[in-house]
Amino acid sequence: MDDQVWDHSTFSTNRDRLLDGDIAAKLLAAVLAQPRVKQLLSSEHFSVDGTLIEAWASMKSFKPKAGPGADDGAGGGRNAAVDFKGQKRSNATHASTTDPDALLYRKGPGMEAKLCFIGHGLMENRSGLIVDARLTRVSGHAERLAALDMITSRGDRSRAITLGADKGYDAQDLVTELRELNVRPHIAQNTSGRRSAIDRRTTRHRGYAMSQRVRKRIEEAFGWIKTVAGLKKTRFRGRARVDLAFTFAAAAYNLVRLPKLLAGASP
Repeated sequence: MDDQVWDHSTFSTNRDRLLDGDIAAKLLAAVLAQPRVKQLLSSEHFSVDGTLIEAWASMKSFKPKAGPGADDGAGGGRNAAVDFKGQKRSNATHASTTDPDALLYRKGPGMEAKLCFIGHGLMENRSGLIVDARLTRVSGHAERLAALDMITSRGDRSRAITLGADKGYDAQDLVTELRELNVRPHIAQNTSGRRSAIDRRTTRHRGYAMSQRVRKRIEEAFGWIKTVAGLKKTRFRGRARVDLAFTFAAAAYNLVRLPKLLAGASP
């Protein structure tokens, strides 16, 4: 008790070690590898989704990358007033000086654009536990690429598995690649002004309707991660550190739910 308190740099050094060792992903895997926990997991039915994680950077930090007008400030010190009205700003021409990894993105038409990342989760459908998590920079294809990456290691060409997802994943290239991996794409149909890549050979099965019901449970995990774990707006800068926090939060969500699941499981 009388020893000198650790210097703040100790925590920074340890965090760097966690990043270098990919400890968050290993913790998530170690929790799921416990014999009693493995009995709760489905190895055949999964769901995937993504959620926006707001970056620890303000819109004032989103400035032109180079050239005339690179400084949008109009004086006033470190918290200068900035007027964006009438300016065309995009990720191609601007970047955040606070967190260059964060990109400008809007969730849908008419919604506010924010500097953010996308957190991705893969859930098994039996108990609703997160079995894989990662965080990427935002793009129109980020969710589909992450889904393919996460499900590839779960696939087994000798037997089919299913992957449930919302209509944002309804794209012909993703559906084709999933079928090549012997993964049945239980994806919600997106019929708004175009032809869906999901047809009757998928939707006619009873399992498709079940997957569509169960897949929504992943929103419970994202809700917990954003509210209880405090990741609605991250307090870290840089994709690697935000990824570490997001994956730790996914592992914590599993740990919070496991006591009740294990208590209700047969011995």
